[in-house]
Amino acid sequence: MNYIENAKQYTGSELETVFFRPMLTGGSARELGVRILYNMPTPTYVQLWDGQRNILQKYADAGWSGGAAAAKLEKKIDLQRVKAEMGFAAADYFAMVCEQVTAITDLHLDDLTGTELEKAETELFRRALAENIRATMWVGDTSAESGYNTFDGFLKIVKQLVDDESVYNKTYQSADLASPEKIVELFDTLWTNADARMQDLKAEGQLAFFLTSDLCHLYEKYLDSKGVDAAYTDAVNGRQGLAYHGIPVIDVRLGSYLAQTSLHKSFCLLTDRRNLVLAVNTADMPGNEVRMWYNPDEMENRQRAVFMAGCQLLDESLVAYAYQQ
Repeated sequence: MNYIENAKQYTGSELETVFFRPMLTGGSARELGVRILYNMPTPTYVQLWDGQRNILQKYADAGWSGGAAAAKLEKKIDLQRVKAEMGFAAADYFAMVCEQVTAITDLHLDDLTGTELEKAETELFRRALAENIRATMWVGDTSAESGYNTFDGFLKIVKQLVDDESVYNKTYQSADLASPEKIVELFDTLWTNADARMQDLKAEGQLAFFLTSDLCHLYEKYLDSKGVDAAYTDAVNGRQGLAYHGIPVIDVRLGSYLAQTSLHKSFCLLTDRRNLVLAVNTADMPGNEVRMWYNPDEMENRQRAVFMAGCQLLDESLVAYAYQQ
């Protein structure tokens, strides 16, 4: 057997349960580091309730003194219909799927059929699709002529807020971060200038510094410089996770993507994880599907996914941002 010719198609509930939900829930969702809404009704709205303060009052006679109703804010997430397509030479595709299968099972290569083969093909496509969704939710720009231009990502939204002077922002030059301890000064600057509401959210454990790899490496160099046994051990073995004063420090891993855009190439964003929302919908638009098939004319295996996706930043007051000019 040299080719994989069995066509596979996921629609309806299979599209959700077999393909997308494993990618957008549980551990996979946590790896993305943001809030994910999957298959919410379209158009997708997020309700923000402004909880009233000072509701305790002196107890008096009967009657209502609750005041006005709680204010409700609403943010719409514009979902764009997108598609992802990949094509492989049949021999290359066969080799990749074989490697995927043999890594997890004892199947004979002469009998590559059934559910194990389907799982391997699905995982191959799902992995590529998940990375492209992750990249687009950060660097997406619908005004770009090429590249990741299917929907606007968080950096495009934040850049617009910076241009409008709607959020606290600070600029820096590469020379400003010449020594590792400067990264700590940058963290402190964002924290001290953050909105008091965001500082109060620290106790809920959802605040995070999202930063590019250059700044993340600088922070690791700062930690390496500490003259303790733990710093030496971490320098040798690496660190599974970084944090500053209990706030996670997350490398967004966008170096290869940012180079192709007009967005800031180096940045640090302090916000609440729940403030960054990625919405994906595979249920409310006819024609949404995942399909994998063999094209005998081109001797090519092809994969296609059609769905809807979009991003939104819910509350601009919960943003503090620094970027390199």
